[in-house]
Amino acid sequence: MSAESNGSEAGESQRPGARVLVVEDELAMRNVLRNSLERHGYRVLLAMDGEEGLARALKEEPDLILLDVMMPKLSGFEVCAELRRLSRCVPILMLTAKGSVDDKVKGLDAGADDYLAKPFSRDEMLARVRALLRRTERQERELTTVELGGVKIDFVQQRAWREGEELALTVKEMGMLRLLFESPGEPVSRERFLDVVWGYTAFPVTRTVDKHVVSLRQKIENDPDKPEWIKTVHGVGYRLELPDGATGH
Repeated sequence: MSAESNGSEAGESQRPGARVLVVEDELAMRNVLRNSLERHGYRVLLAMDGEEGLARALKEEPDLILLDVMMPKLSGFEVCAELRRLSRCVPILMLTAKGSVDDKVKGLDAGADDYLAKPFSRDEMLARVRALLRRTERQERELTTVELGGVKIDFVQQRAWREGEELALTVKEMGMLRLLFESPGEPVSRERFLDVVWGYTAFPVTRTVDKHVVSLRQKIENDPDKPEWIKTVHGVGYRLELPDGATGH
């Protein structure tokens, strides 16, 4: 991590006292991250490997996770994927020395919200932490619950049910549903999904969106092969076709 510029100001925490879990096996990097975050008003939890990181994430329920990729016992990809499998919607910023497109895709497909390749500046890391916390707060203030046919979706709790049975929607799937509900009947491009849900304004791979739509349809559509609600707009992306009786507030 490079030196912090003089432009950073103490007390900039987007959510005062926000609890950040740092999962990093390198002691020096772990200490630098902890010191930088604490200096800016965050409460920091530490884990030295992926297995400990997963256990602390499940027990402590932090507001955000800084997750290294290359770690013993469990990789960052594995930790992230398991948290999403368990429907834990905590924002995750992955930290790694790898910067290739394939590695970014793998991290995003595992459910990461953002991706930061080493070496990086402290200012950039802190800015991304603030951005992820802002996004979470904004989502909590906006659309709260919707009903789509027999499916009820609670965007505050990040949970969904079909006829009383809970559906295992991931944080990305919830974000995609929110974006579709905010633009009913209008096509949402793959690039816009990546921009809003993944947090990237330009990203060269769009198959990630298609894979998530397939998974989402399997969970909420009556017949995923003949979707009623999430329609494909060929050459563009997808749109939400609201059925009669669909509600939201």
